[in-house]
Amino acid sequence: MSTSLSVITESPSSLDADAVVVGYHSGADGPEPASGAHDVDSAFSGGLARTLELLGSSGSPEEVRVVPALGAVTAPVVVAVGLGDAPADGSGVTSEVLARAAGAALRALEGKARVALALPAQTTEQAAAVGLGALLGNYAFDRYRTDADDTARAAELLLVSSADGADAAAERALVLAESVNLARDLVNTAPADLHPEDLAGVAEEVARDTGIDVVTLDEQALAEGGYGGIIGVGQGSANPPRLVRLAYSHPEATKTVAFVGKGITFDSGGLSLKPAASMDWMKSDMGGAAAVLAALRAIAVLKPAVNVVGYLAIAENMPSGTAQRPSDVLTIYGGKTVEVLNTDAEGRLVMADALVRAHEDRPDLIVDVATLTGAQLVALGTRVFAVMANDDEVRDGVLAAAGAAGESAWPMPLPDELRKGLDSSVADIANVAGERWGGMLSAGVFLREFIEDGVRWAHLDIAGPAFNQGQPHGYTPKGGTGAATRTLVRIAETYADN
Repeated sequence: MSTSLSVITESPSSLDADAVVVGYHSGADGPEPASGAHDVDSAFSGGLARTLELLGSSGSPEEVRVVPALGAVTAPVVVAVGLGDAPADGSGVTSEVLARAAGAALRALEGKARVALALPAQTTEQAAAVGLGALLGNYAFDRYRTDADDTARAAELLLVSSADGADAAAERALVLAESVNLARDLVNTAPADLHPEDLAGVAEEVARDTGIDVVTLDEQALAEGGYGGIIGVGQGSANPPRLVRLAYSHPEATKTVAFVGKGITFDSGGLSLKPAASMDWMKSDMGGAAAVLAALRAIAVLKPAVNVVGYLAIAENMPSGTAQRPSDVLTIYGGKTVEVLNTDAEGRLVMADALVRAHEDRPDLIVDVATLTGAQLVALGTRVFAVMANDDEVRDGVLAAAGAAGESAWPMPLPDELRKGLDSSVADIANVAGERWGGMLSAGVFLREFIEDGVRWAHLDIAGPAFNQGQPHGYTPKGGTGAATRTLVRIAETYADN
């Protein structure tokens, strides 16, 4: 279901809507109305705050209370969402607090077709945050539901704002949300319905719809081209691998950015089989490729003045009589050899092929995105992705882009001493180290081996944030999240601006 987002300036108390969303702060004497809520609070003769207090509301972030309007406003219900303490310096509520609040409110509104958003939106940035958060929180994946009405979401969102540029902010929010939700849909799709050929087909469809150039290499072209990593990982599956190259170009661009995404449509671990408890969510192992595809879609619509190339390294990692074996040696695109000591460390093998290929586009920056290691979850948990780079300035730039996009990221090192642990007695490098410590970092060190000297490169390990196994929170649903999509878009826009 598509959702519209439009900007209005009418009083929220008299809007023809199924629900009105307002914000409340934590006050010394109980909940206090935030900017945008005063009109609705007045319609209740100032009694809405008292009602919220009686319902146990404190105004803490993302706390949601649904209050029957009983004729006080035109909408039948008012949804009050907490925004935390009011900023003491008068700077206003931060964008991420607003986005998460809007998302939490929309998640509580199943079955409401038309929703008005009267959260603080006095600036363009606030309007953008409210719109994006609401659209992301409004997400539902109902492909396999026999009754889609069970997950019905709002079809129309009305953003109450008089800020200059609010209309443009709403249009951008809609583009970003649709793209993030594309990535979520792909991650949530059952692996039986998303073989490598299927994911490549989705990429081709997106390219046709947005005017992006696309080239797909099938298993024969991959073998002839020397893409030993992708072929090796995919050879155990009845569903052969693919490498998709997407290219967005702008006539005024002076910079080129390359994005590389890991696209393992299902990861059983291969012959190094995963335990059952670690396998049921491995449909999400293509989250990096989904983020790259979604970002290219958004970039093609937003049209920043930068050239962007995206690579989707797609395979299914399965055990069979044709699967690669521990101790096999693969020749990566470009000629470097890798001894496979663990077939469950497959992502770095397909990424190596695509990273080497990306150099041929002569990019000013390469960023790879992958659900690469379980060690990422151990180090940073499920909501923060790791950023590693071969240049401190590049790493800091990616972190700044993530922060501007509203995504949580943290800098991690690439210790040179970890390289020795990847030595192989028979090949140029082994795909895993001999010890378990620093697994996320050694995976990054492995990828760095396929980056030429002088090429600026960053690695994003999104293993945890790409798939939410816990309860929904803010604008983040259970299941696929679309992690890193917004960060990649912001990186492209930064290179366009500079």
